Amino acid sequence: MASRDLSNYTSHEVPSGKSFRIAVIHATWNAPITDALLDACVKTLTLHEVPEEQINVIHVPGSFELPSASQMLLESSEWDAVICLGCVITGETPHDIYISQAVAQGLTQVSIDYSTPVIFGVLTTRNEAQAKARAGGDKGNKGTEAAVTALHMAALRRKMI
Repeated sequence: MASRDLSNYTSHEVPSGKSFRIAVIHATWNAPITDALLDACVKTLTLHEVPEEQINVIHVPGSFELPSASQMLLESSEWDAVICLGCVITGETPHDIYISQAVAQGLTQVSIDYSTPVIFGVLTTRNEAQAKARAGGDKGNKGTEAAVTALHMAALRRKMI
C-alpha cells in the first residue's frame, strides 16, 4: 500500500481559526516524537489564525491518559475542538494493541458524549523509525494533519449548533 505525506494540504481550503478555542493535549511519553507533533500542530493552528491565547496546551504522561484528560477538559469549559497527540510504538508484548484500542475508543466516546470534535493525533507505529517518519520525516507530520482536521471539524460544529 502506498503512503503519502499527510502534511500536504491545500491551505486556502482550511477554515480560518480566528474565533476558535482549541485545546491540545500532548502525551509526553516518547517525547522526541510527540514534541515534534506538538510543534507542528501549534504552528499550523497559528498559521490558520487561531490566536495564541485561544490555544490551550495540556501535558499528560502518556497516550492512555488522553481520553480522561479530554473528558476533564470538556467538563470544565467549552472548546471548539480538542486535539490529542501521542505515540504508541509496538514493543515486545501486545501492550501497544491494548493501549491503542483503549485510546481510540475513549476519544471516540468523549467526542460523542460532548458533541465536540476530539481529534486522534496518535501515532500507532511498529517502530521508532516509522514514528519519526510521521513526526516531521518523509511521511509528513501527524501534528499538522491533526490541526487541519480540528479546524475543519470546528467549522462544521459551528455550522451545526
